[in-house]
Amino acid sequence: MSEAAERRAAGHLLELYDDALPEVYGYLLHRCGDVPTAQDLTSETFVAAARTIQSGRGGPVSIAWLIGVARHKLIDHWRRRAREERMLAAIDNPIDSPDQGTDDWDAHLDGMRSMDTLRSLGDHHRLALTLRYVDDLPVARVAELLGRTEHATEALLVRARAAFRRHYETGGDDAV
Repeated sequence: MSEAAERRAAGHLLELYDDALPEVYGYLLHRCGDVPTAQDLTSETFVAAARTIQSGRGGPVSIAWLIGVARHKLIDHWRRRAREERMLAAIDNPIDSPDQGTDDWDAHLDGMRSMDTLRSLGDHHRLALTLRYVDDLPVARVAELLGRTEHATEALLVRARAAFRRHYETGGDDAV
């Protein structure tokens, strides 16, 4: 990318910033539910966007492109936290057998309680469920984003749904 084109792209990012900031921040806050984390990830998103533009690898700068960068920053954040949690405590997650029947239980979920439940899950479960059901991505795309095989992702989703249901039904108190 020529220096003039780089300046135009950087200028476009600055012009877009005021419109894009609430969109990017809202996207992140809705998915992580934590103001400081959403603020940090929003900052990381714009820094990464500026670096990409500066390196000449960036495509057209738009809000949709910035949301894509934010999605990757959020995935990286959850992966980092999951690694840290695994290092702090070795937890054995048994693999549950997949549900074979149809179930309309999820049709009756309360939205606010569902988001609270989602936030209470471990990062790996929250990430998989968010990508699959909040972002409505197909399992193959979720697997690609998580760096897993499709089969491993399906197993993760089964465990994540079971954990979600358990937390939802008990209000987060698994001792019940």
